[in-house]
Amino acid sequence: MSKILIVEDEAIIRMALRKLLERHNYDVREAGSVKEATTKHNINNYDLIISDLRLPGEPGTELINLATHTPVLIMTSYASLRSAVDAMRMGAVDYIAKPFDHDEMIATVARILEDKNKVTMTTDTPESDKESNGMIGDSSVMQALYKRIEQVSPTDATVLIQGETGTGKELTARAIHQSSKRHESSLISINCAAIPESLIESELFGHEKGAFTGAASSREGLVVAADGGTLFLDEIGELPMEAQARLLRVLQEGEVRPVGSIETIKVDVRLIAATHRDLEKRCREGLFREDLFFRLNVIQLKIPPLRDRGNDIITLANALIDHFCSTYNKPSLELSPQATQTITTYSWPGNVRELENAVQRAVILCEDTRQIENDLLAIDVDINQHHNSIQTDSTELNDIVRSITDNENKISSMHNIDSHEDLSLEDYFQRFVLENQESMSETELAKKLGVSRKCLWERRQKLGIPRKKTAFKK
Repeated sequence: MSKILIVEDEAIIRMALRKLLERHNYDVREAGSVKEATTKHNINNYDLIISDLRLPGEPGTELINLATHTPVLIMTSYASLRSAVDAMRMGAVDYIAKPFDHDEMIATVARILEDKNKVTMTTDTPESDKESNGMIGDSSVMQALYKRIEQVSPTDATVLIQGETGTGKELTARAIHQSSKRHESSLISINCAAIPESLIESELFGHEKGAFTGAASSREGLVVAADGGTLFLDEIGELPMEAQARLLRVLQEGEVRPVGSIETIKVDVRLIAATHRDLEKRCREGLFREDLFFRLNVIQLKIPPLRDRGNDIITLANALIDHFCSTYNKPSLELSPQATQTITTYSWPGNVRELENAVQRAVILCEDTRQIENDLLAIDVDINQHHNSIQTDSTELNDIVRSITDNENKISSMHNIDSHEDLSLEDYFQRFVLENQESMSETELAKKLGVSRKCLWERRQKLGIPRKKTAFKK
């Protein structure tokens, strides 16, 4: 059943058109303005948008730019050759005058949908590739990422993917693999942070029988298992130094030597690595090999955080709602206006993974047959109350520490911090928070550090400092 969105501010016309289309077996939704259409609906999930030309706020032709993969049929009571030409020039699929003839409207809709289906069946568009790879979003930052993936995929170049936790680094790696000439071979994914340090070398490079206690038989490593395909190393910043040296040999020589073996095995593997850490900083700290970093950093892809992706948040939320409604056999649901407002203003420190969890929870608990209300999302808006403040980065961290060190003597006497101790900027921040969070509220901590509560939250997330759940008591 084709899905159609009607965008019309006159309720009587909107209702009449909806009933007409539903009588012809179309799945129809409504909106009264461009803003309502884009906030309540994923406009790219519809097969056709029928919009009035003149609407409160933005004109209906604005939907042509926003609905990049959905045809827009413009209708207006101000019928004239000039307005028709202008609408078509802007990209409208067709134009119809009000009051419209019912037979003409149905015939026009049927023709547009038939033409759209023909194009879908015969054209291998980038959007279809993106959907098959699980990547969703049409913001400018995501379009730039898609373009870079398209450029990188056909090569065998090593790729380093950087981004915050939950942004979709593994999805990006899969998209590269599926678009590469190695797509018929395996993609082996390994989370370096999830394997104990004592086992990581054996897991990656394999081992010979008797190489260590418990090695009762020889075992092939995951690098060899990826031969001919792609090896994805997630959280590569957590890889121990010894394993880093072995991985460097794989990249330089194309060969691997299992633990306890004196023989090497030739491998043809494309490496994609990902991390949320600053590897250059870890190199300076002696925690990551500089030569390995240079080998990894051939092509660098930076995955944008969800808060920088604009309307993609709505698109992702609606796609997730559809997915979980199907998974849990729920009727079709939409976000209420209040819920839409919440998800677009929240900063999503956990990014797409956090959004996915919130939507899944809301779909499971929703008892309404139409809308997901704000409370079901269970978002802690308290930590997001300064959403419009500047995002924390290395410059802001310097400002944080500077605000502490300006009053160093006072802080030292109050909190027993040795002002002569050789602490890094992050160590300084971490120590101050850990030593004072028992006696200060989050608001007081942020005030002492000279930052917003949102900044404090994000820095906690990055440094892995847990927030105390117990209520603060004076």
